[in-house]
Amino acid sequence: MELFGELAPSVVVGTAALAALYFWAAHRLGRRPRRRQVAAFVCALLVMFLALTGPLDELEDARLFTAHMLQHLLLTLVVPPLLLAGLPDWMLRPVMLSRPVRPLAAFFTKPLVAFLSFALIFTLAHHPLFYDLMCRNEAVHITFHLLFLTTGVMLWWPLLSPMAEFPRLSYPMQILYLFLLMIPMTAVGAPITMDRNVVYPWYAEGPHPWGISPIEDQVLGGLLMWVGQGLYMICVFTAVFRKWAQHEDRDNPPAERTTADVRILRPVRKPGV
Repeated sequence: MELFGELAPSVVVGTAALAALYFWAAHRLGRRPRRRQVAAFVCALLVMFLALTGPLDELEDARLFTAHMLQHLLLTLVVPPLLLAGLPDWMLRPVMLSRPVRPLAAFFTKPLVAFLSFALIFTLAHHPLFYDLMCRNEAVHITFHLLFLTTGVMLWWPLLSPMAEFPRLSYPMQILYLFLLMIPMTAVGAPITMDRNVVYPWYAEGPHPWGISPIEDQVLGGLLMWVGQGLYMICVFTAVFRKWAQHEDRDNPPAERTTADVRILRPVRKPGV
């Protein structure tokens, strides 16, 4: 199996365009992103490229359901937060605050709108009707990948917003948001895992890789979607809770030691004594 398999022109052009736009914007605005921001953005592009053009994509085309589920998780749970972590506020502000874009940005970055948009697209994509169409039609497949990335960025915005104009949720609300996010992901993964029949006909119509049956592959892919994303969310939940605790510690510094304010009073001698 080749490292990158057959290079998809749309993926190569899209990844190169995002990289060029990022560094062009930095040059145009005369500012440099921080090193960790550049690293996060480059990692986002690398993960996206490897997910869509590589061994993982080859296995997905070879009817390995587990590989396809891993691809979807990378596009929704890994790439979008890395993109947001790599974008400085000053790079986004000229576009996001422009007159035609600002009302749309204000609406689609609202937590409820972002959450419902992602949940709708993610659920529809894994409905047998749409999923089968996605597997058989390359244009539909590419469209759903773009929707995953777009709604994924919207989903993670309330947690990682780089702009004060469209702020992040408070830490308690972030934890609630993450908890609720597990509901649509579980609603998709659990039924797939527990179904005793092949949910998607595409996987029963041709040879299956790795010597496993379509139903075994379906269970593995469902577990990845159900349990894997749950473990991932627990890690994010822990990181948010830790930041919340550190924030509380900064706002409420420990009381100073009382001995620091105690002064030793020495007796004053009277003259002639």
